Amino acid sequence: MKIAVVTDDGDYISQHFGRSRYYKIYTVENGQYLGTEMRPRTIGHHGYQPPVTESHEEEDHSQGHGYSADARTKHALMAQQIADCDVLIAGGMGRGAYEQFREAGLDVVLTDYESVEEAVTAYVEGKIRNLADQRTD
Repeated sequence: MKIAVVTDDGDYISQHFGRSRYYKIYTVENGQYLGTEMRPRTIGHHGYQPPVTESHEEEDHSQGHGYSADARTKHALMAQQIADCDVLIAGGMGRGAYEQFREAGLDVVLTDYESVEEAVTAYVEGKIRNLADQRTD
């Protein structure tokens, strides 16, 4: 299993998915850690921005943040960067991103853990709580 955690430094979980700089990827099998890698997030606030085809004024916010066609395009590109992963852990993210990553087959967990390592350990041990209802906007 591969677990992706959004981070800016490899130690602490980024509190907002869209503004994070990296994915720290853990490879885990049978509860054993086989390795980690830092993967730059090349799409988003700190990387490539796909061309905008519609204005934010046209975005329907009745469902929450991140449901426009442009947002869906960005989320799909972001999901491709971690297509080899099974889990995505973040401090928080827009509801549209959350739903789209789930649709891409990821187990998305939004947490109040600050430490990347503690969150991954809690996930592997089945002790992490998903706070999606409180940590999506």
